[in-house]
Amino acid sequence: MFKTKILKFFRSLIKIFLPLFHKILIKLKINRRVINFLKDKAYFGNADHDFRQIIEENLKTEKIIALDVGAQGGFNSDNFFPSKYNLYFDSILIEPNINEANKLKKNKYILNKGLWSNKETKELFILGNRPGSSSMFMPNKKNFDLHNIKKKDYKNFEVTDQKKIDCDTLNNLLYELKIENLDYLKIDTQGAELEIMKGLGNYRPLLLRIEAHVFSMYKNVPSWHKLLNYLYELNYVVIDWKGIGSHSSRIPAEMDMILIPNFNNDEGKKLILKYKEKFKSLMLIFGQLNLLKLIFTRFNLVTIDIDKFEDNYFN
Repeated sequence: MFKTKILKFFRSLIKIFLPLFHKILIKLKINRRVINFLKDKAYFGNADHDFRQIIEENLKTEKIIALDVGAQGGFNSDNFFPSKYNLYFDSILIEPNINEANKLKKNKYILNKGLWSNKETKELFILGNRPGSSSMFMPNKKNFDLHNIKKKDYKNFEVTDQKKIDCDTLNNLLYELKIENLDYLKIDTQGAELEIMKGLGNYRPLLLRIEAHVFSMYKNVPSWHKLLNYLYELNYVVIDWKGIGSHSSRIPAEMDMILIPNFNNDEGKKLILKYKEKFKSLMLIFGQLNLLKLIFTRFNLVTIDIDKFEDNYFN
């Protein structure tokens, strides 16, 4: 009771002083920096929780089968989720740029090849000064200003080499690797995400992390709504997104989208229930605590082990 009164008191104080504090931040020209810092802290708020005991009880000796397409730097190299959970994955890395693929040879599975909607040969435009921005699409200088790229840095986005890459489909690749079920799929391929997803076949991962370009810095990249519509046709729904990089608009020029099977229909429910242990583990790893509780409650599944955790994103 006393704790509740203290919290109410401090919330009242915040409501009084926050508008004044906001004006001071604007005067100091640091308003957006503070907001972005707090947004980032909120986004990864559940990283402070430790779900490892729950995950181990769910997975037992199983691993989460993961495919990382565009794997420069290695699996989860950007720590999009806490690295303490990396050991629960068996990851396959796809990197078409041979120079970048060679840096990943210590990994168990690293494939130097491209992916597309069909089995064909494509041109890879290599940006030697910025390898992570290499793409199947040519950079488009007229859109650089939207990404707040300074003219003196345009040289970093010049194509330094072009290579012909033998591409195959996701479906063919997974079949050749004798993978029956894919649990987690991450695609970060600078505009090729839609074409790659078209080659998924009958595989239905439990969680997707896909990069989407709202304002692409590459020529002829399909509109992001086409990618989103296609994913919805595959019975996935967006549950989260995070803006990537600097941009001049009030929306992200690029973003990482997180999608899961549509839990609002029978098809999505059936998939989640079939692999509920892995689904639960993935949702915890990605910090999707509140939604996981809601889905499990809807499906009449036990939530006692996760009810003790509070979703810090909403605090």
